[in-house]
Amino acid sequence: DENVNSQPFMRWRDRFLFVAEALFKSQAETGEIKGHYLNATAGTCEEMLKRAVFARELGAPIVMHDYLTGGFTANTSLAFHCRDNGLLLHIHRAMHAVIDRQRNHGIHFRVLAKALRMSGGDHIHAGTVVGKLEGEREVTLGFVDLLRDDYIEKDRSRGIYFTQDWVSMPGVLPVASGGIHVWHMPALTEIFGDDSVLQFGGGTLGHPWGNAPGAVANRV
Repeated sequence: DENVNSQPFMRWRDRFLFVAEALFKSQAETGEIKGHYLNATAGTCEEMLKRAVFARELGAPIVMHDYLTGGFTANTSLAFHCRDNGLLLHIHRAMHAVIDRQRNHGIHFRVLAKALRMSGGDHIHAGTVVGKLEGEREVTLGFVDLLRDDYIEKDRSRGIYFTQDWVSMPGVLPVASGGIHVWHMPALTEIFGDDSVLQFGGGTLGHPWGNAPGAVANRV
């Protein structure tokens, strides 16, 4: 996840190798394409790109970047690299709460989301409305539409203060993640629709029957 980069107890290269082994094993057993958000976030752009290159060499389909801690310039560099090399780029919004929770002098996540769309990425954490990372429903749906739609009409009740035309700017899929599990799925699909990613982490591993039944439950 966002905190896993290259600590002494889990160096990034070793982790990438172990994950790649697990990916290929599961693909061989199921015949399905598997992926893992390999966190390429690093202290410099050069190191970040080195990790992305290594992930691609291993055959991984996707990498992750903490775009607020890494910075917009680094994120744009990684987005171009991923686009040129056939990698998906998952965006984590770690540190957003330090910026967007202060209503008096903070920066709303709507603005951070629009900046991310301009910077580049394939999907980004966007809250859930349900689960532990709840948000105001209409406002959340407002910036979800700003992320993925080409044209958004002004609607102040949803936090859309002016009509936005993205023209040919690629959209970004919203990721619902944080304290959600299979029982939230009807609400999540009703809220976010089909063009979204539902990410069940603890909601899978925390299944009372174990990890495998948790994964099976999410496929309903």
